[in-house]
Amino acid sequence: MEAAFERDPHARLKQAVHRHDELSRQGLLERAFTFAFRGLVYAQIWEDPVVDLEALQLGPGMHLVTIASGGCNVLSYLTADPAHITAVDLNTAHIALNRLKVAAAQHLPDHDSFYRFFGEANRSENIHAYRQFIAPYLDETSRRYWEGRDLIGRRRISGFARNFYRQGLLGRFIGGSQWLARLYGVDPREILAANSIDEQRAIFETRFAPVFEKRFIRWLTSNPASLFGLGIPPAQYEALLGDEREGMVKVLRDRLEKLACDFDIRQNYFAWQAFGQGYGGPQAPVPPYLEEANYRAVVERAGRVEVRHMNFVDYLRASPAGSLHRYILLDAQDWMTDAQLTDLWTEISRTARPGARVVFRTAAEPTLLPGRVPDAILSRWRYEEAASREFTRRDRSSIYGGVHLYVLADS
Repeated sequence: MEAAFERDPHARLKQAVHRHDELSRQGLLERAFTFAFRGLVYAQIWEDPVVDLEALQLGPGMHLVTIASGGCNVLSYLTADPAHITAVDLNTAHIALNRLKVAAAQHLPDHDSFYRFFGEANRSENIHAYRQFIAPYLDETSRRYWEGRDLIGRRRISGFARNFYRQGLLGRFIGGSQWLARLYGVDPREILAANSIDEQRAIFETRFAPVFEKRFIRWLTSNPASLFGLGIPPAQYEALLGDEREGMVKVLRDRLEKLACDFDIRQNYFAWQAFGQGYGGPQAPVPPYLEEANYRAVVERAGRVEVRHMNFVDYLRASPAGSLHRYILLDAQDWMTDAQLTDLWTEISRTARPGARVVFRTAAEPTLLPGRVPDAILSRWRYEEAASREFTRRDRSSIYGGVHLYVLADS
């Protein structure tokens, strides 16, 4: 099996997503998703690290295992001073991006150059900084990725001179969504000028909400492939839809309403990405790892991050019993079968130290574990239901139905 993975760098992703016969409708959708997912998906991760850090109670001496995604949260978790962070991912582009961020933190000369590279990500100086300060310290595979060419012949690293946050599957999805909004006479950036939550709501209700009533938008969102750009595979589309009678268009409207109206937009960098595809300049909100106050901690602790191209459960299988303190699964469980969930939680339970905490997200609101993971395993964990509801309410990315916290109870 490992030899097969070496021949096909996307074999692990296929193993995670493909559930149905390739000639069935669902099987064709799954294969279309894995094809779309081969390149960069998330230039920025879409889970709120402030909520994560509160839920995790991460601290000195702890070893955290997380899915890497865009890498913003991996570096942001360093502000809690853990002993070690292992970031795993099946996507080769995400691995290259995480290693780029770690190398940049270690070798760029100051906060200004670090912020310019990832906070602005649209300056020619970034390419010079890459060549002088970062490239010499990158591993060969990551350097080959960034200096390789995209489908139209541009070196991938040049994305940091052309607004990197417009790159990748999600960046193109947001760009396409903004183009559609403009066809209906709505400039998504309008809301970024709001001076209060009341003003944000008024703009949403009068400008954005009517777009979701358009016949074409309702038809488009009824197709699972339309949400591949959000990184949502067919299985997760069904979970996201749930029992919503009005269809996916209502689900998406409600999630966008929360993003636009529930948080002060002047404090929510997720909203800036969704409506402006960037961070908006030095006075606008940014992820914790880019804040100047956190810069020294990120630089001094970047060497504690290990980035691995592998499946989460495979990493756990190779880890000693009782060796890990904290786990972040993002929304990966939405993709899993009951057997895969059981395998995962068997390994989490085996490797967990006393007091271990697990944080994950789901497209639908409820936790998906009861009835799918055997009670003999799940009974060892305490579901923090009230805290999970509060974390869900406060997650500024607003795209998930639930943020869930489990704590090892038999310790």
